[in-house]
Amino acid sequence: MHPKRRKLYFIQFSLFIATVITTTLAGAEWMYGRPFYYPEFSMGWDEFIKGLQFSIPFLGILTIHEFGHYFTAKKHKTRVTLPFYIPFWLGPLGLTGIGTAGAFIRIKQRLKSRIKFFDIGIAGPLAGFVAALGVLWYAFAFLPPAEYIFQIHPEYKQFGLDYFNHVYKNNNPDGILGAFNLGDSILFSWFRDTFANPALIPHPNEMTHYPFILAGHLALFFTSLNLIPIGQLDGGHILYGLIGDKAFNKVSPAFFLIFLFYAGLGFFSVDEFYTATDEDFNYLILKLLGYFYFVYLCCSRITDVPQTNALIGTTVVLVQLGVSELFPDIKGYEGFLLFAFILGRFLGIYHPPTQDEKPLSLGRKILGWFALLIFVLCFSPKPFVLV
Repeated sequence: MHPKRRKLYFIQFSLFIATVITTTLAGAEWMYGRPFYYPEFSMGWDEFIKGLQFSIPFLGILTIHEFGHYFTAKKHKTRVTLPFYIPFWLGPLGLTGIGTAGAFIRIKQRLKSRIKFFDIGIAGPLAGFVAALGVLWYAFAFLPPAEYIFQIHPEYKQFGLDYFNHVYKNNNPDGILGAFNLGDSILFSWFRDTFANPALIPHPNEMTHYPFILAGHLALFFTSLNLIPIGQLDGGHILYGLIGDKAFNKVSPAFFLIFLFYAGLGFFSVDEFYTATDEDFNYLILKLLGYFYFVYLCCSRITDVPQTNALIGTTVVLVQLGVSELFPDIKGYEGFLLFAFILGRFLGIYHPPTQDEKPLSLGRKILGWFALLIFVLCFSPKPFVLV
């Protein structure tokens, strides 16, 4: 084996092992509701081992997704690397993440075929989706006893199984200040309502302590993000294959602006300016200007003309403000703003052209539209909610 290839394999294997460790640490943090290393309540080896209940299914789904891309690329005789995993643990900062920033394979040659883009792009999400279905089924079909929550929160035991009437702020003024909920998607709700024993379903505020539920939910979330039909996301490759270059490069920017509009809807409201003190008003003006600039950056690669991009970004913000004034209860999801920025500023919202524009077969077209249906089934308008 060539020394360079041996070195690459060592790097990839090391990253994988590091990611197993960081996702296991993150899994333990979610299960026990605190950072792994905390001066007064630090966890140990036993908690780490239990964190494998999250890391194994979650990394398993991620790995199946990446190898779906990998083996399909190999089938098309495309030079491609094995997956690079990205460990990313926030525990030392006192924060809880998921232990990874994902994984990717690197295609080492330019793809010139519309069919190759489609096949390689669709294989990962479909493979990962099937694995996610298995994890979600197991998560809800084999829920632990309802008393499991007392292992995580022994302080709830004094209230019995109606603890939720005592410990949550929305039920009791003396309850805890807030909690972290997993938002619903069509598929997540269906699995919960179909396979779970209603008596064992945890309260929404406690679902993050159930590692298989959390792994399955995250799998649906990342599947939906990958399948957004924009740019060079997997969904972008799929839609490009379905409708071709000219149509895609009109539709993709439209989808991007809809996504950006929804993400920032409600971030500002006109009422804030009406009720603000002089000091708060100045702060809101600065914040609004900063938001205008942020949206401009998100839109800065839509055209080659900066003034046009600025006009597009300004229009998005003004329409957001107008909708928030007319319908103050309708809000988007600010958590998507970062992803919109990454898409608009770095990944791009257009697709590279291909020399071979041979149209897809009927079977591929059916599979492509099915993949976009999967996006709808997996997508949650508000995937993670603080209450």
